[in-house]
Amino acid sequence: MAGSTTAERGERQQESSGPPPARRFTPPRLRTIIILAVALVVLAAGSVWVLYGSNWLRVERVSVSGTRILTPAQVREAADVPVGAPLISVDTDAIEARLRRKLPRIDVVDVERSWPHGIGLKVTERTPVLLVQKGQNFVEVDDDGVRFATVSEAPKGVPALELTLSRPGSRAASLRRFDESRLVREAVRIAGAVPAAVAKDTRTVKVRSYDDISLELTGGRTVVWGSGEKSAVKARTLTALMKASPDARHFDVSVPTAPASSGS
Repeated sequence: MAGSTTAERGERQQESSGPPPARRFTPPRLRTIIILAVALVVLAAGSVWVLYGSNWLRVERVSVSGTRILTPAQVREAADVPVGAPLISVDTDAIEARLRRKLPRIDVVDVERSWPHGIGLKVTERTPVLLVQKGQNFVEVDDDGVRFATVSEAPKGVPALELTLSRPGSRAASLRRFDESRLVREAVRIAGAVPAAVAKDTRTVKVRSYDDISLELTGGRTVVWGSGEKSAVKARTLTALMKASPDARHFDVSVPTAPASSGS
């Protein structure tokens, strides 16, 4: 080696500084990779079979909670959950849509999978804040102004809504500017703002126009409210006015900065 020439040493240096030869998989390593790949395929196929093909994770029961007026049987029938189907394949959005369409009394519904065999239906029903008389029946109206149900008996503690646009031409004029649904929403807005102590005594919310809405209370008392604007201020004003004039029978808070009471 000591006698090697400079050229020979350069050639050996070039060979040692070049890229390392490509490593080849030995048969044991290749076999391990193949086994792992096959195992993953088998695991995936098994998971799909368990979720969709086996009887282990199928719908066997449908539970209902949160009902007040509706019965669990009514909710189950409207939901039409595919009992016996794979739990993973149940379309919860479709069930929710069916319930809202078939049962307008439902305000909010949550459809949940309850592994391994259940579907849970948690409903929140609408609460009536006003009633509209229709023949011998009553239409329930919620706090969004939605007319959601017709009942033969008026629920206790829910005031009636009267649209009495009586002045000549006032009905047509009001309805041109504010359609009936807008007037109903305005009445709902006021019913929701009335102080609790007054709300329990309210029997009727009477709408003559958008800015002429009044309340009829027990004992022949009345409240002129006006429009639904500044309802929070009007509610506070009414509370103070009733305390200041406990024997009055008529109250006017349509202009809350200048309230009035009369009749004792």
